[in-house]
Parts: sequence; structure tokens; C-alpha cells
Amino acid sequence: MQQTFIMVLCSVPDNTEADKIATEILNAKLAACVTMQPNVYSMYHWQGEIHQDREVLMMIKTCSTLFEPLAEAIKAIHSYDTPEIIALPISQGEPRYLNWIDQVTQ
Repeated sequence: MQQTFIMVLCSVPDNTEADKIATEILNAKLAACVTMQPNVYSMYHWQGEIHQDREVLMMIKTCSTLFEPLAEAIKAIHSYDTPEIIALPISQGEPRYLNWIDQVTQ
């Protein structure tokens, strides 16, 4: 069976938390790469109100088979009650890059 790949999106409140999560999941080989975009602006419903916050968006490249352990590792560190942890399929990619994801997450 051919490996499938995903990009997991996860927003966190600041760079410190993003670095902590990224270090943990990379050390555990649950991800090949974590790209962090600071200072994204989020508006969302929470507990009956609309909130507005500056956050860091983490874009985590990994194999689909690692989603569950990756999500558990993130939740163990994440400060939000209900963290955003969503996976998007990578339907196509440069073969050498996809092979690299597969190799480093073994």
C-alpha cells in the first residue's frame, strides 16, 4: 500500500508554545517539518461569544498513519481546551519531498 501524506493545521497562542510543540513532535518523529506562521488573525465562536486573537499557525507535514499519535502529542502540550488539530490530504507533491517525509517519520 502506498503511503499517504497530510498537512496538519494547528493554531497556538504564541511562538513559545509553537516551538515547544514543534520540538516535541519532531523529536518523536511524528512529523517531518513544521512551518510556523506567526501573527495570524483568528476570529471564532467560543462559549457563546465571538473572539478575536493573534495566533501562530502551525503547518505540520507528516504521514496519515501518524495523525492519531501526533494529535495526542499536541493535546498533551497545547494550552487550549479544544485545540485546532485538522488534517488536509496532500493529493500531490514533489516525489523527493514526499519520500523525505516518509523517511524521516519512520
